[in-house]
Order: sequence, then C-alpha cells, then structure tokens
Amino acid sequence: MLLKIALAAGSLCLFAHSAVAAEAGKVVFVTGEVHVGGRTAMQDGAVQEGDRLTTGADGYVYVKTIDNGFLILRPNSAARVVAYSIDRNDPSKTQVKLELTKGVARAISGQGVQQAKQNFRFNTPVAAIGVRGTDFTVYTDQQTSRVSVVSGGVVMSGFGANCLAAGTGPCEGRNAKELFASQRGLLLQVDRNNNIPQVMQNPALAPDQTEKPRGDEPAAKQAAPSTPMTQVNLDPQRAQSLNNARPINPATPTPVPTEPVVVAPPVVIIEPPAPLPVPVPVPVPQPALPVVQEIFWGRWQAVAGSPAQPGRLGDPDVEVGTYYTPYAITRLKNSVLVMPKDGTVAFKLAGGEAMLDRGGSNSIASIESGQLSMDFSNRTFSTSLEIKGGVDRASVAGTGIITQTGMLFEDQRSNTIIRGYLGGPNAEQAGYVFKNSSTNPGITVSGATLWNR
Repeated sequence: MLLKIALAAGSLCLFAHSAVAAEAGKVVFVTGEVHVGGRTAMQDGAVQEGDRLTTGADGYVYVKTIDNGFLILRPNSAARVVAYSIDRNDPSKTQVKLELTKGVARAISGQGVQQAKQNFRFNTPVAAIGVRGTDFTVYTDQQTSRVSVVSGGVVMSGFGANCLAAGTGPCEGRNAKELFASQRGLLLQVDRNNNIPQVMQNPALAPDQTEKPRGDEPAAKQAAPSTPMTQVNLDPQRAQSLNNARPINPATPTPVPTEPVVVAPPVVIIEPPAPLPVPVPVPVPQPALPVVQEIFWGRWQAVAGSPAQPGRLGDPDVEVGTYYTPYAITRLKNSVLVMPKDGTVAFKLAGGEAMLDRGGSNSIASIESGQLSMDFSNRTFSTSLEIKGGVDRASVAGTGIITQTGMLFEDQRSNTIIRGYLGGPNAEQAGYVFKNSSTNPGITVSGATLWNR
C-alpha cells in the first residue's frame, strides 16, 4: 500500500513538473500599468511560454529573452509568447512564435533566432512576419498591420490559403514581401481585405509614430562611420615652403632692418646665350579609371551537384543580402548613388545564373539573353530573360518599381518575383534575383543577374 502511494505521488510530481511552461525570458524594465500572465509585472520577473503581456496607457515593458534578444511592448498593447524553445545543440529544433494582437511592439532577434530564422514567426491578427536576422517594430489593430525595420530585414505575408496563422516559420511565395533596413523610410502594410503586403513611404504611419519609444530602448545598430576625406596637395614644393614658413604674430612688432652699405660692383658685360628651343609636350594617354563593382550575387546552397557560391554575401562592407530560393544579392554599404530624375535607360546583361526546377529535379541553367529597361521619370522598370538548361528552355518577364534608395521590387502586374539594386554613382549598374513558377508549365525558374549600362 505504501509503495502504491509513493508511486502515485511520484507520478503526480512528474506530471506537475512537465506541465510547468518553459521560461522565455525575464522582465528587465517595467513602468506604468503592465501585466504578464495575468499578474502585475515585476522587475526580474519570469515570462513563460503561453504568457499574455498587456500594457496600459502609460505602460512599457522590456523582456530579455533566454537567447539575449528582446521583446518590447509600448503603451496600449497586447502580446502573447506562444512558444520560445531554443535548442543550442540542434537549431533545427528551435521554435519561436510571438503574437501581437494590438498596439506596438519591437522584436530584436536573439542568438537562437539568428541560428534558426526558418523557425521564427511573429503573428498579428492579419499577417505573419518572418526574419532575415532582424530588429523590427510592428503596429497592429484587428484590420491593419504595419512593420518597419531597424536593422536586418523581414518577410511579411497576409494570412490566406498559403499562409496560415497556425503555421510556424516565415511565409514565402508570391504573396510575401521583404523589407530591409537599407530601404530607409519604407514600411510594409497588410490589410484584412488585401493579404498582399504593400510597400509604403509614409513616415507618419510608422509604428514609432503611433507609440513613440522611450529614450532608454536598446539602441539600433549603427552603420560604420564613413572614412574622412583626405585633402591631397598637388603642389609639393608649395607645401614644403608653407611648412617652413613661420607663423605671423600680429602682437609682435615687425623689426625694421638697418640700411645696408652698398658697394658698387665692377661692370661686367656678358653676352646672353641664344635661347634654347622650348620642347612641345607630347600628351600621354591616361588609362581609364576602373569601374568599382557595387552589386554582387551569390548561391547560398548547393544546387544540382554545384557547391554553394556565397560570393560577397556576409562581408562586413556589404548590405544584408536579399535571399530568394538558392540565390541572393547584395550591394556595397554607403555607396554614393545619384538617381537620375528622368529619362529611360537600357541596360546590358553582364552575367548571372539560373536554376530550373522540374518537379524537384534541379539543374543549373544559363541565361542566354535578356533586356532591362529603367524609366526614371516614373520610377519603374521592365525586364525579360531567355534561359536554357539542357533540353529545357524558359522565358521570364517582369515589371516593378524603383525606390528612392535604388532598390528594385516587382509590382502587382508582374508574374515574376524580383528583388534587386541599382549601383554606381549614376546608377550605371543593376542586379536582381528572381523566381517564376507560372509562365513555363511544370518548371520553376529562379536565378540572379547583373547588368551594366
């Protein structure tokens, strides 16, 4: 009898232990009216999986997650930690899912999320947000959600048949849009009646304007300062004479020299030599300055037996790459881009690669020809490609918009997903990654291209 009681008590203890939710993080700052899991939030208080967080009109709460990330709620907001399980030994088993049902929240990816971006999901009532390694801010009510990026990038999609609220990880595909911190001033917005995110340029609608951050929120990562300009003196003799000159002190009186004794020299008459002929300079041709490449593409995973080819992706002097299928594209940071205000410009195909996917059978393909035309007056572009891989041929075409920072996005008329950049001081370079699964029956085409004027 005693043995049965002991076993029963042990079973109850085990059940009680397994029922305890895992800790997702701790409250590191709280002010005003804030509740966590139905309790008044306290400094250093634990936040568990499943906890609901709410803030009143004066409430702010900063939660530091177990992988050193942050979840920050501003006033009049409500969120829930659906799941926060970090597996450091096997990141593929990490699962993180957050929900914001109203108000404004900022999410900063921790180390665990950085290692398992494919297993992170941030839901609102109308949209799903995934990360590319990110610090972002979200506003939502029951009808509309808007996101802005502080650093890194996000991918956003409205809920629909291909993106369910119950899902995990980011929603990809035609109805998904990416946004990166380099697209300064832009937002992504999803409405309940339109599940395709819209790219917007309206600072007044930014989440930071709906509920402003406190001054003590974690600082955003700043771009590296630009190299100071060095002035080059093209006249070294003049520079040396200036360096040897003494500074003039107006408070010190200038000494008056005494009158020298003049002794008349003897008169000597010397016939001047005949003038030498003046040589005519022969112009020396100067080599053209090399064109600095600013746009780079890479293949971040092996395809059809060909190894990954990351290129410049991940280098400290380039922007966070824009990834689509196995290809990604990036651009030099702090590049000086002067966008033409008008005119139409045709670009020439300079390089690239494509992949043909026929029902899971992948093959590397070549881009045989293409056209890219930019209408800078209307900030639009159009492009087309002819692709060959073995016996298969495919055609790709698309249209899109050009942002003020020189980024390329497909528009709603386009059958092809296109993400890319302009580069060079006068937009002489272009590049984009693409994906098309509707034009060529049974074949999904993706790839990367580079273009020059």
